[in-house]
Amino acid sequence: MDMSTVSGAEMAQFKGLAPGMESADAEAMADELGARFVTAREAISKFIFGQKTVVDQVLVTLLAGGNGLLIGVPGLAKTRLVDTLGTVLGMDTKRIQFTPDLMPADIVGSEVLEEADDGRRAFRFVKGPVFCQLLMADEINRASPRTQSALLQAMQERHVTIAGQRYDLPRPFHVLATQNPLEQEGTYPLPEAQLDRFLLQIDVGYPDREAEQRMLMATTVGDEKPPQQVIDPETLMRAQALVRRLPVGEKVVQAILGLVRSGRPDDGASETVRNFVAWGPSPRASQAFMLAIRARALLEGRFAPSIDDVIALAPPILRHRMALNFSARAEGATIAQVIDGLCQAYL
Repeated sequence: MDMSTVSGAEMAQFKGLAPGMESADAEAMADELGARFVTAREAISKFIFGQKTVVDQVLVTLLAGGNGLLIGVPGLAKTRLVDTLGTVLGMDTKRIQFTPDLMPADIVGSEVLEEADDGRRAFRFVKGPVFCQLLMADEINRASPRTQSALLQAMQERHVTIAGQRYDLPRPFHVLATQNPLEQEGTYPLPEAQLDRFLLQIDVGYPDREAEQRMLMATTVGDEKPPQQVIDPETLMRAQALVRRLPVGEKVVQAILGLVRSGRPDDGASETVRNFVAWGPSPRASQAFMLAIRARALLEGRFAPSIDDVIALAPPILRHRMALNFSARAEGATIAQVIDGLCQAYL
């Protein structure tokens, strides 16, 4: 693993991972876990064709301990990706198809009245599908705001409360939600405050011609072999703990602060941001950067993140944490162009 960018002070930060752990042990742990997740990425790529960036960003989301929002038209293997991911990582996976009539109890569970043989009656809590390790919330914007908030509260708090009783969710617990960007009729867009709780917004595009051809041959000729488990949830949690201990250089921290703060339309912002941006990223975006760049560095076999990681993860971290005003839309500007301009100006 590349150690050239790690200073002595940053290594001292990493030594806090475990009592008595030496830097060589820490590096060996990073090498081991990084290699195992590279193997997981390769296993997933055998079933998800032409979506390397998407697979990488989903793995970054899980390694950073967050939740992801997948945006893409139907038929781009979003459901298949989550199913394959759950199998490869050995996670208990469930799926909820969101509809307008879905109720909070359909997600978190409810109490039912049962009568025993002796005639006594008592309430018993029946857990909903949210009690899993990897939950796919399919077309989350089709459910009512009340139902959306029930899931998003569970995402944030990692527990649910029914009739005053707290029930903890399994560990690890992650949500990968999907949205269709084309059809908006009959949907309830997620409020900005709830969008902010997703670590990354992962845009899923069409595969290239070669990848689509490989997908055709793999899925329509002969029997398709199912994916195999290569990692267990305990290894994922070890990697998540490791990610929080990876050192981050001062230049990278300052780059994150400069980029996030430059996207806010206040008095110190550039003319483009003041004229085009309605609201900018919150401090939660800076926190997302600090976790996601470490996860990406581990996945790429590096001991510490660099500014290149900040640039690579700027779009999925910022695109759902910023909004353009009417003037920007009238001039045909896009949020991707604004983020690209910020990266060029401040990184």
